[in-house]
Amino acid sequence: MSDESLPRPIPPDYDEDPTRFRLARSVLARHAIAPDIHSRVAGRLLAEALTPVLDVGCGDGELARHLPEGTWVGVDSSVEMLARAPEPHHRADAAALPFPDESFGSVALLYVLYHLAEPTEALAEARRVLRPGGLVAVAAPSRDDSPELADALSQAPLTFDAEVAPKLLASLFAAVEVEPWDAPLLELPSREAVRDYLVGKGVERPAAEAHAEAVEVPLRVTKRGALVFARKR
Repeated sequence: MSDESLPRPIPPDYDEDPTRFRLARSVLARHAIAPDIHSRVAGRLLAEALTPVLDVGCGDGELARHLPEGTWVGVDSSVEMLARAPEPHHRADAAALPFPDESFGSVALLYVLYHLAEPTEALAEARRVLRPGGLVAVAAPSRDDSPELADALSQAPLTFDAEVAPKLLASLFAAVEVEPWDAPLLELPSREAVRDYLVGKGVERPAAEAHAEAVEVPLRVTKRGALVFARKR
């Protein structure tokens, strides 16, 4: 097996280049056809009274905006992201959470595990801090996300994606539920929007501009991935 075929994490660049993350968020906010999964996750956890919610890899706190005050705790390793997140939040590693066993009713790991070399370690920590019967919620894109722009995006395998999520969660949790998405959920109206989307996905700006010039716009982009819930035994 060649080194190129081994799964690798996406290096987090939130402190070195926070504008990339914000650009990615702004493109989705302006051009998504359907809302992201944060409101769905919050609704499920509240419906089952699984609070407090620990949001691992919380970023700037998007999940907190869908939860009542006092029910959310954020964790992230990025100083830049936490500077914009609501309180309470903690700077910590996903594989070494600074909380006692069974402290939380639920744990969310949304779009974060592919940044880790060993995502199973973070899932084990999530299980440790969950109360019995609590839920973990995980979201990740598919390895075939954005097929309309596949020639511009890296095809290298990641340490975590929608395809491996059910099996990894089943190794630590029970009652795994998979909610996949596979639909044209993003409409990019201009080449500038295509460029910004690609930059937000980690493509260098010159390459993003070149690819954007070659596509027909408006461009509908198929988003593929999965939201996975699982319960602590």
